[in-house]
Amino acid sequence: MFIAVYEFEIKQGTEARFRKAWLEVTKAIYQQCGSFGSRLHTSDDPNILVGYAQWPSREQWEKDHELTDALYLVARQKMRDCLVQSKTVYKLEVSDDYLQAYSATATCA
Repeated sequence: MFIAVYEFEIKQGTEARFRKAWLEVTKAIYQQCGSFGSRLHTSDDPNILVGYAQWPSREQWEKDHELTDALYLVARQKMRDCLVQSKTVYKLEVSDDYLQAYSATATCA
């Protein structure tokens, strides 16, 4: 499994527009490129958002750059219009995995 971690620095006041466009882009990539989806996270800095995307392989991830669907391209431009900058912070291969879909029933004391 391949993971890409992105950092997005957005322009002041554009968070709602960015998040809407990010979701449209993410859905298109999921539906057309075979990703496992993505998560967007806020950070302590209100202008920095962090995205985490999961893929079956690096090769599948690289196909994201080939997507030419018109709706995707419009949403991608809307995302870019909100950005100061963005970067791929990490490109990761999973070495060990114990991420669970549900939490255990026990609670920490």
